[in-house]
Amino acid sequence: MLKEEDRIFTNLNGKQSPFLSAAKKLGSWQQTKKFLELSSEDIISEVKKSGLRGRGGAGFPTALKWSFMPKEKSNGRPSYLVVNADESEPGTCKDRDIIRYEPHKLIEGALLASKAIGASVAYIYIRGEFYNEYQVLKKALDEAYKVGLIGKNACDSGYDLDIFLHRGAGAYICGEETAQLESIEGKKGMPRLKPPFPAASGLFGCPTTINNVETIAVVPDILRRGGDWFASLGKPNNTGTKVFCISGHVNKPCNVEEEMGISLRELIEKHAGGVRGGWDNLLAVIPGGSSVPLIPKSICDTIEMDFDSLRAVQSGLGTAAVIVMDKSTDIIQAIERLSHFYMHESCGQCSPCREGTGWMWRIMKKMVKGDSTTEEIDKLLDIASQVEGHTICALGDAAAWPIQGLVRHFRHVIEDRIKTFHLA
Repeated sequence: MLKEEDRIFTNLNGKQSPFLSAAKKLGSWQQTKKFLELSSEDIISEVKKSGLRGRGGAGFPTALKWSFMPKEKSNGRPSYLVVNADESEPGTCKDRDIIRYEPHKLIEGALLASKAIGASVAYIYIRGEFYNEYQVLKKALDEAYKVGLIGKNACDSGYDLDIFLHRGAGAYICGEETAQLESIEGKKGMPRLKPPFPAASGLFGCPTTINNVETIAVVPDILRRGGDWFASLGKPNNTGTKVFCISGHVNKPCNVEEEMGISLRELIEKHAGGVRGGWDNLLAVIPGGSSVPLIPKSICDTIEMDFDSLRAVQSGLGTAAVIVMDKSTDIIQAIERLSHFYMHESCGQCSPCREGTGWMWRIMKKMVKGDSTTEEIDKLLDIASQVEGHTICALGDAAAWPIQGLVRHFRHVIEDRIKTFHLA
């Protein structure tokens, strides 16, 4: 378990005020001027040493992503940082609590990350439904501007940064980084073809880096405590701490910060009060938000919660949103509900996703009743394989993976329901 002194998000439970005076007592805005006087290369080097991987789902090395930004300005174009606070993945609510209870960690992190990539402007794109969180973040940002932590000559360092809050309008697709850029520009949120990648041509055609809230919020602690400290937590290639969102059939749903690589069973039993009805009542877990394939109890017994361990069992850590389902769950109906969500949220730009998500949902809807055939199970997998990997963004993958996980581990449940329906 994570030691108390190694915890980064010390107010994740909201027991202290989220605003500046309390944030400073909890360690924010300490030595920030000193870090801003470092070169971009020194900041990136420390983050690289930490082994930090993006906390938004993909797990891409953060320092490597930052290093893609051009070292010299070309044609007078500015560079931008965009912080992705859209957080629309079902089961995920970590960024919401970071913004609600620890907004100054995010603001300070945005300042340091902007210095690292040479940005003079940062945008925080926040989900429209997060109205109360937006108000907290706006007040915290106003505080930072008022005392000179942000803006011209930030922290008396000679470095200038403006941060703008941009509220979205509740579209899941705008969580995809290039669709988010389109939305900030005032266009319909639809993913862009890549290349060019955002580091070459992003927001307003300028070099841009997009990072998740949690990724940015841990940067100040990495610089204060050192990259080696962060790398000492977790596992090799899966370093540091992670905020896990535990929901579903547990006795105490919660957000909790833990070391990467903690076992799923320990995570659920020590922090969420265990599975409702006991561990033996567990049916399956979606370990990383609704878009990753579920894993059955037999895998949950021993699996460790990190990027590589979950990839090895054909699932993923994703956003680390742990959705627990006990034996009372209609597993087919649960995945059908997710299938409907992805159909509804498809932007419709790519025909495999536009047509395939609806086709998959209609078959899933039949399978909930059992009014289907065993041949349609393979047809469903075939459609999923034609959607997966054949779209501009990863929404097609997100729609296919839950279905693939269901058939991989619970095909017998689907077949039994079909037999029961046809015998009735």
